[in-house]
Amino acid sequence: MSFQPAYSEFDFANGLLFDYSSDAYPTKLHAWTEETTFNRPGSTFYGYIFEGPTTVTSSNNTYGLNARQYFCFKDGFSVVGGRGIVIERIGFTGMDSLGGPVENWGRLKYIDGCTDSLLVPPVKMGDPCLNALFFPENIDQTAHTHPSMRVGMVIEGAGTCVTPEAEYDLVPGKIFIIHPEGTHRFRTRAGQKLTVIAYHPDSDFGPQDEDHPMINRTIVDGVSAAKIAEIRTH
Repeated sequence: MSFQPAYSEFDFANGLLFDYSSDAYPTKLHAWTEETTFNRPGSTFYGYIFEGPTTVTSSNNTYGLNARQYFCFKDGFSVVGGRGIVIERIGFTGMDSLGGPVENWGRLKYIDGCTDSLLVPPVKMGDPCLNALFFPENIDQTAHTHPSMRVGMVIEGAGTCVTPEAEYDLVPGKIFIIHPEGTHRFRTRAGQKLTVIAYHPDSDFGPQDEDHPMINRTIVDGVSAAKIAEIRTH
């Protein structure tokens, strides 16, 4: 078996940066710095605009977006202007959406003083998701791993990614991958914060057919419909 480092980083160049299509969660990492069309029926594309303005055209509409905004489109789209990253999840049909700008803090507590926000949450449990990670100053994060790959992009601030192999400087525009089971931690110094966009190709969180707000809060004779199998849609 060939050696797989914990961390890989990439130049901000137009085109395909890394091909993980043979992974259990087949994914491709792209960037755009010029007019580009992404077209693959059966894929879902998660994008982040690092520099705008950018015109994004999907199969249904055209949107004028700016830096710190993000989007999710299935099957394909085109971009004109600005630059950013696109993560393609092959063989998955997501739900079209867009949002932003990314806030300056996370809505969810994470580890070691860090916080996280779900930008594009999983529509159902197991689906991919796009996150924003916020590292305050003077963080020396606990070393950890993830069971699947992570795509990251630094959008603000500065810090360091520490792995068993090396330490890597993180500055705005840096694009990187944490490989499955790769041991790593992030570090910031005094007066130094760090914000990272992070893509996960899978999740262990999200609604399920038998557990979601609509069915849980539908009450029949004082009992949640989630607990009444004979009336649930099959």
